[in-house]
Amino acid sequence: MKFLYMLLPIALIGCDAATTTDTSIPTEEIHSMFRKINDQISVSPQITLDDIVAAKADGVSLIINNRPDGEDPSAPQSADIEAAAKAAGIDYVTIPITHSGFSAPQVDAMIEALADSQGKILAYCRSGTRSTFLWSLAQAKQGVSPDEIARLAGNAGYDITPVRAMIDALAAGS
Repeated sequence: MKFLYMLLPIALIGCDAATTTDTSIPTEEIHSMFRKINDQISVSPQITLDDIVAAKADGVSLIINNRPDGEDPSAPQSADIEAAAKAAGIDYVTIPITHSGFSAPQVDAMIEALADSQGKILAYCRSGTRSTFLWSLAQAKQGVSPDEIARLAGNAGYDITPVRAMIDALAAGS
């Protein structure tokens, strides 16, 4: 299984921009709203401190940051988002995903964060793609059908094709 994780850096090429499959989502909604994958989790491009208020209003109880600090020095960094989230009564977890790919500990950390949350979750990165991919890998490792994962991610406007082979392998090994 470790070999499969080593393949993921190649799959991440081009993950900076959201890989959108649903062109019916209005552009302003894609850029200003959270994209719902299922009733538990939504994903988003980089959030601002103001977005935490919107997350709270939407019932989010956990924010998962999948963006490493320093990737964009002008964006709010982890400590700023964490402080604002905690001030709003929202739990916060960071599972940074760099462009070097995903690892088994990151997938396991996502599984744990999803399992520990009793409410809605918002995961974010630069475009929402890495967050969607990490969620997808976590679901596959827990035995969710790859086709169902692809359908849910696609409904949110994300194409999981770059990590589909890994999803299939994780789902088969669960």
